[in-house]
Amino acid sequence: MKIFSNFLLMITLLVPILSLAQVSADSLKSDTGMSAEYKSEHRSQFKIRMSPFAAIASSAGIAYGFVKLGNHGLSDLDIAARHEFALEHPHRKFRVDDYLQFAPGALVLGLSAAGLKGRNRTIDQAGIYLLSNIILTVSCQSLKRITKVPRPDGSSNAFPSGHTAEAFASAEFLSQEYGARSLAYPISGYAAAVATAYYRMYNNKHWLSDVVAGAGIGFLSTRASYWLYPKIKKLLSANENGRSVLLPSYGHNAVGAAMICYF
Repeated sequence: MKIFSNFLLMITLLVPILSLAQVSADSLKSDTGMSAEYKSEHRSQFKIRMSPFAAIASSAGIAYGFVKLGNHGLSDLDIAARHEFALEHPHRKFRVDDYLQFAPGALVLGLSAAGLKGRNRTIDQAGIYLLSNIILTVSCQSLKRITKVPRPDGSSNAFPSGHTAEAFASAEFLSQEYGARSLAYPISGYAAAVATAYYRMYNNKHWLSDVVAGAGIGFLSTRASYWLYPKIKKLLSANENGRSVLLPSYGHNAVGAAMICYF
């Protein structure tokens, strides 16, 4: 059981790395011969290729979480994984996951603000990241209220893991914006995401099925954001030049809106 739970966690959480490595390699190949200025303006800003393998793996992760809800065998696997990651060796809790989940997204905005060009302009990156967070927050909070799965430590609403969803959304965001520059970006982003998922279990806050489903939700939230953002931007442009965009927001049980303006 221990070997199987380790194998399941490793395969499920590292699948996006393999997929994104291929996406990044393709991007590097297509950019051969480009100047050192990194002419991202000559490439499609929002169109990204969805690997069937990545789509299937992410969807399977979410499906696994739902199937577990009514399956005693998978519930037993959750219990075994909890014993292995959180209880087998008594340890001090490290809440690095509270901050690590945002690290890849913060790196994107930091690099862009510092002048290192990514796939999109800084203002569009902020819009894409905001939209992906709205999607994953609404998805996770809705599922938490519907399923009401107790956490391993006895507190409420475990499924799915919001921290893991945020971490994988941020990692995918970093990969899409800077993966064509170097594979170090998607690999480091997903390393942070996997570490976040691990610490959610290590700190006895989530079951294995919670983080597996959260990983799938986070990955697909960013992919959905890249598809939706240009449509929202076009629909809600304040003028013909599209100098500003109005985006809805959701968080902490409140709905609002954010205005992004170009200067």
